[in-house]
Amino acid sequence: MVKHLGIGDAAPNFELPADGERSVSLSHLRGHPVVLYFYPKDDTSGCTAEAIAFNALRDKFDAAGAVVVGVSPDSAASHAKFKRKHDLSLTLAADESKATLESYGVWREKSMYGRKYMGVERTTFLIDANGRVARVWRKVKVPGHAADVLAATEALRTAFANG
Repeated sequence: MVKHLGIGDAAPNFELPADGERSVSLSHLRGHPVVLYFYPKDDTSGCTAEAIAFNALRDKFDAAGAVVVGVSPDSAASHAKFKRKHDLSLTLAADESKATLESYGVWREKSMYGRKYMGVERTTFLIDANGRVARVWRKVKVPGHAADVLAATEALRTAFANG
C-alpha cells in the first residue's frame, strides 16, 4: 500500500544529487516554501512543458520566497543536459534509487496499453517554511498547472505574513 501524504503532514526529508555537481535537501531549504514537483522523465513532451512552465514563472516564485525543485529518477547528468537544451534555471534533483519518490508516494504502478509498469505519478507538493505539506496536486495535467501552484504559493506567503 502506497502512503499518501496529506495536508499538515511533515514532508519527508531528502538529500539528492542535483544538476551542476551539487546536492539539494529539504532540510537546507527550511524557512522557505518549497514547490516539489515529481515528473517521470527528462526531455519527454509533458515533462518538458511542465519544466518550461515552472521556469517561466521562476521570478514570481522567487518573489514569493519559494524554491522550486523538480525530481525524477533520471541522473544528474541527464538533468544537466535537459536544462542546457531548454535553458532552464530551476533546480532538478536526481532520485535514481527512487527512495524519495517512494517516501512521497509517487512511485506507483501505472498502466499503458494494458501493460503494467512502475513509474512516477506526476505530483506536486507545496511545502511550507516549517516543512509541512500545505497542498498536494496528484495526477497533474500540465497545462495551467505551474500558474495554479504559483497562486497557491502566493496565498501561502500571504497567510504566513498575516500570521
